[in-house]
Amino acid sequence: MKRAIKACWRTSRALGAAGLLFAAMAAWGEDGQAAHLIRAEVLAVDCDTSGAPPSEVDSRHLQGEWTTVELPDAPLPRSLSKVNASLNNGCMARTLWYRLRLPDLPLQHGPLVLYAARIKVDGPVAVYGDGHRLHQAQIQGALWNSSRVPLWVVLDDALEADHTPPRELLIRMAHSPRSPVALTSLWIGEATALRWRYELRLWFQTELPAMCGAAFLAVGLFSLFVWNRRRHETRYLMFFILSVTSYLRGLHFYVGVPIGQDMFGWLTVNSLFWLIVTVHFFQLELHGRKQPRVTNVLVGIAAAMAVLTLPELSMLPNTTGVRPLIYLFAMLMGISVSVAGAIGSWHRSRTGMLLAVGVGICTLLGADDWLLQNNFIHQEGWYLGAYTNLVTFSIFSYIMYRRYVDAIDEVERSNASLEQRLMQREADLDESYQRLRLVEQRETLSQERQRLMQDMHDGLGSSLRTALWAVEKGQADETVIAEVLKACIDDLKLTIDSMEPVDADLLLLLAALRYRLGSRLENSGIALRWEVQDVPALDWLDPRNALHILRILQEAFTNIIKHTRATEIRVTTDVDGDGVVIAITDNGQGFDLASAMHSGGKGLSNQERRTRAIGGRIRWESSAAGTRLVLWLPQKRAVV
Repeated sequence: MKRAIKACWRTSRALGAAGLLFAAMAAWGEDGQAAHLIRAEVLAVDCDTSGAPPSEVDSRHLQGEWTTVELPDAPLPRSLSKVNASLNNGCMARTLWYRLRLPDLPLQHGPLVLYAARIKVDGPVAVYGDGHRLHQAQIQGALWNSSRVPLWVVLDDALEADHTPPRELLIRMAHSPRSPVALTSLWIGEATALRWRYELRLWFQTELPAMCGAAFLAVGLFSLFVWNRRRHETRYLMFFILSVTSYLRGLHFYVGVPIGQDMFGWLTVNSLFWLIVTVHFFQLELHGRKQPRVTNVLVGIAAAMAVLTLPELSMLPNTTGVRPLIYLFAMLMGISVSVAGAIGSWHRSRTGMLLAVGVGICTLLGADDWLLQNNFIHQEGWYLGAYTNLVTFSIFSYIMYRRYVDAIDEVERSNASLEQRLMQREADLDESYQRLRLVEQRETLSQERQRLMQDMHDGLGSSLRTALWAVEKGQADETVIAEVLKACIDDLKLTIDSMEPVDADLLLLLAALRYRLGSRLENSGIALRWEVQDVPALDWLDPRNALHILRILQEAFTNIIKHTRATEIRVTTDVDGDGVVIAITDNGQGFDLASAMHSGGKGLSNQERRTRAIGGRIRWESSAAGTRLVLWLPQKRAVV
């Protein structure tokens, strides 16, 4: 609500600035000569059959009695009985003649002009100066905007050879019998003196409402595009319909030339009913309450008026005599929508209450126009109904603005709630991850203990039991026992080395093996040629797989030391396809591979088993010149 008040305050300041601007124009324009005409003579001619305004008129030859009146003049419509009598006699038109005596005006600053704030009539208008026709509205039939557009006639042709103004001015106004007719006071003088009056009236009665209507329509088109993407948001569609009907309703205010088409009148009148019905549906959307009785009555009246006032049917002529009754129905509908909206929105929707108040304000403005149009109030007043567009545009723009802001606030609240839930979820996931990690660490530690125990039982434990059995039986000397114990120590060291982190670096693992077995090879008189080169990292090289590789290579070195009588061992590495190769070559006496595989020894079979466990391949090449072991390891493999 505060934002709406601020918007109204800005609008009032803009209007005040416009008023000051026009006041400045008025002060500047007073330099010229002008006269205010507030007294005239009027002559009424019933059943005028003269047709179009003549080009020459002598007021002395007009039949009838001239009556002096004070301007503005608003003759009351004739009674219904007289109208019916006129219609029975074939009288479909009536003409008013206004005669004015003009004062002497010495012209110094520009052309002579005639200005009137309003000429209210539904037929053609003609202006004569000293009997010569100087101006005529080039239209026949009903006029729909004459009361909004001020009269501005340049009277250059009326000037005599000595540039003196005419002495007599005649205004001819043709109208239907029951049409409300009015003529405001007139001004005649130089354009520099009267321009500001005309511009001020034109701005506030036509141009400013036209700007408001165009702005409303532009925002309505934007709402249509929004609705096209969000079909479930019917408010945007109704906002567009409101902008279109509101623009059509005031279209005759915006057009600067006289308009007389029957369908144009039907459109501008019935758009008012469509506007009221659309506002009602918008209110239902705001407060969320169904009001079927009110809805049915409003829709029924709007549909009936649209049919009854169709020019082709002529069931209810949309004329100046019938139109006041039509607008009475519109005012009653506006009051009903305002009251029904206030009842439905009470304690339920602030925007709904605001809209109900706005409808009430627009109805009051329309009632002021109705009183002015039907000559119940002063004719030089201002038509305020043109500003219903401004009121409607302001209210509905505020409603859509609140809809937009509320949507943003809702998104921000949702985001804040989502962020809070996300943080809570992250905390829960982190806590769960820590618990799972702890469980995984315990499980890994337990598996690693079992693996080490199993490995020590199968390797170190088996060797120690064999040595112990030999000692107990007295079948082993000290040298054999020493060799067994050395092998057990080397085996234990390799097990410990496998637990050291190698960061997927195979060469680091091989370096540890070289360090552990170097002294043993040296004691056995075997030279070691270490010819390894860089190989890709093995991302699967964890302690368990590292121990498998060390056991395979340890078995190879042990077999060479015990059985081949070799004097040299050559270790190389290379890249082979999508894997790496470790090759161990000796210059020993070699062995029969088939016999070794079927002799029941566990050395080669253990190497094969461990190779399969790490997803690799192993082969042996043996001859009299020596033996070569080739171990292929994959670069990438699934972790098991």
